Amino acid sequence: MTTQSAAAAVQATVYGYPRQGHDRALKKAVEGYWKGRVPAQTLRETARDLRRANWAQLADAGITEVPTGDFSYYDHVLDTTAMVGAIPDRHRAAVSADPLDGYFAMARGTQDVAPLEMTKWFDTNYHYLVPELGPDTVFTADSAKQVAELKEALTLGHAGRPVLVGPVTYLLLAKPAPGVAADFEPITLLDRLLPVYARVLADLHAAGAEWVQFDEPALVQDRTPAELNVAARTYRELGALTERPKLLVASYFDRLGEALPVLAKAPVEGLALDFTDAAAANLADLAAVGGLPGKRLVAGVVNGRNIWINDYQKSLSLLGTLLGLADRVDVAASCSLLHVPLDAAVERDIDPQVRRWLAFARQKTNEITTLARGLARGADAITAELAANRADLASRATSPITRDPAVRARTAAITDADGRRAQPYADRAAAQRAHLGLPLLPTTTIGSFPQTGELRVARADLRAGRIDTIGYEKRIKDEIREVIAFQEQTGIDVLVHGEPERNDMVQYFAEQLTGYLATQHGWVQSYGTRYVRPPVLAGDISRPDPMTVRWTTYAQAQTAKPVKGMLTGPVTMLAWSFVRDDQPLGETARQVGLALRDEVNDLESAGTSVIQVDEPALRETLPLRADGHAEYLAWATEAFRLTTSGVRPETQIHTHMCYAEFGDIVQAIDDLDADVISLEAARSHMQVATELAAHGYPREAGPGVWDIHSPRVPSAAEAAALLRKGLEAIPADRLWVNPDCGLKTRGWPETRASLQNLVAAAHEVRTESGSPTV
Repeated sequence: MTTQSAAAAVQATVYGYPRQGHDRALKKAVEGYWKGRVPAQTLRETARDLRRANWAQLADAGITEVPTGDFSYYDHVLDTTAMVGAIPDRHRAAVSADPLDGYFAMARGTQDVAPLEMTKWFDTNYHYLVPELGPDTVFTADSAKQVAELKEALTLGHAGRPVLVGPVTYLLLAKPAPGVAADFEPITLLDRLLPVYARVLADLHAAGAEWVQFDEPALVQDRTPAELNVAARTYRELGALTERPKLLVASYFDRLGEALPVLAKAPVEGLALDFTDAAAANLADLAAVGGLPGKRLVAGVVNGRNIWINDYQKSLSLLGTLLGLADRVDVAASCSLLHVPLDAAVERDIDPQVRRWLAFARQKTNEITTLARGLARGADAITAELAANRADLASRATSPITRDPAVRARTAAITDADGRRAQPYADRAAAQRAHLGLPLLPTTTIGSFPQTGELRVARADLRAGRIDTIGYEKRIKDEIREVIAFQEQTGIDVLVHGEPERNDMVQYFAEQLTGYLATQHGWVQSYGTRYVRPPVLAGDISRPDPMTVRWTTYAQAQTAKPVKGMLTGPVTMLAWSFVRDDQPLGETARQVGLALRDEVNDLESAGTSVIQVDEPALRETLPLRADGHAEYLAWATEAFRLTTSGVRPETQIHTHMCYAEFGDIVQAIDDLDADVISLEAARSHMQVATELAAHGYPREAGPGVWDIHSPRVPSAAEAAALLRKGLEAIPADRLWVNPDCGLKTRGWPETRASLQNLVAAAHEVRTESGSPTV
């Protein structure tokens, strides 16, 4: 095998880049367009400027091959659906009338038409729009977006590499369309889809593409022999095309495993592998297949999902080993940089010592180009960078910020009894029914109510000193009273205080726990125009003071109905943070669980009878391969029980999960031992209720009857129909009525109307069940 030697042969690249731009410019432009304040042309110009700025930043950092086509107004999987013409029938008229409005209708729905289902992108907190396919699906190629963005980059002098969701991953992510038999397998549509991809490749080749990247992260999951055969046939046929660019098949998030020999034999010119967490496995598997003779290997040695600095010496050593396993080795991040914030340098409020340890997208591109230079020219070419990197790594390893002996002693003292409720569920359920006195099919919400502009202004004014704490707290109390009054007037049974004081369900708690750091500009896309600022978990975790007790008890004082205490669970606190990588996740989860346990116990002592500990990230954090499930679920469920197991039997523990595939973790949901679980169900047509029933789930559940991620208001009849479908799986005495998720992103008009319809639906179905409606 020929080894790589010339400096010019080593390229630095990335698979994708954050889309939002400085100060979330894309979010503001898109939402302005939705509200009619921003014309379509202005939105397109903003998008163009953001793409160009991204390419310029990458090129200035030394990235020699920039991605194109990864930019999206909403979601790259939805872009792929548009590219292959897989428009659902209900959206065809809107797409034909106005492609841009039709695109957003697929993402968000309209009052009359439901959107596509949304779920998590593998084990990340990014959400994608699920393709809907059936035996009658007809694919048609539309390469206009990809071709235009490639030409845009080429015109500016950049070496552009178009990025496409690969056909295998696209089909494996798809679901049967509404009305199609549940056992329909979208992968059977491969023969129809491949000619469409061939057409797109030909168009990109004609437009000047030298390489095209096919993202195939689905191949890092456990795949059947039949699915591996599909992958082999896909790239055998695409590789056999004559009018095409060179093909780079990109995998990330885990080891490629059984798919590696399949792709190594395929007639494609390059493979991209994840050499961060999956480094050892991918390296061993690559050696086992005899390397990649005649192919390009793009080595993802810089972590694209977390924000800690790279260990240059370790990465260079690995890259040196890889030189002997491929004809050409290039340097990249492990996945798209979509999953990290834009620039750590602007975080002026973070301790400068800690900022030395952080690498956001811009810093990661510098790491990639530094490593590429070191690989091409030798370590002597980056002597200064290596020395600075060693000093930064040593600073973190020896910092007192990272270790708290008291926290570690408490975690070490955990016993099995600490993670178990003292009474079985049947006894607790009887005590809770007697204590709470709730009706059949009780109604509630998930926690948050609309975060109005006035609330955001109040928080900004407090930070800027324009109002004092007394003035701010008066505004919060006024909002809580309004939320409680509305819920009482509407007839909701278990109330919430609405969370007006909270900026984010993870950040709010992180700011009050030791060990966490908050960013000011660390925005990451969660879905569409929803951006979050994941806090940075840098050290050991404890809770110095109560975090929620004051506002929960204030809300309870406004009503005789029960008010839920609202907390974010330990797994979600980890999953939606940038978690430390210097100790096992399970150890960190136990620390968070114990800190939250103190809060749960204080809420109960203050008179809170219903406490919800949200764990929407339980499923998304599940390892992508089955051999990692048992270990993860053991510590994840233990951390939740550590949080919730110290309460009396009459205190009802709720949890909540949303926008994930729950079928393969039903046993773990059972193992949480929560008294009530609420789950997303509206877009998936109550699928989760059926999955719970099939498992024999013995406790109470609230599969959502209102999809809150769409602005449409479901009618009472629609909510009642979903509720009746839920009753086919879950008995009425164990079924709750609630939305899919919190209402933070919704406006008040749709919230009022939707909750009134939800309560009306519950009353209607209670009457059908022969139970009083009040």
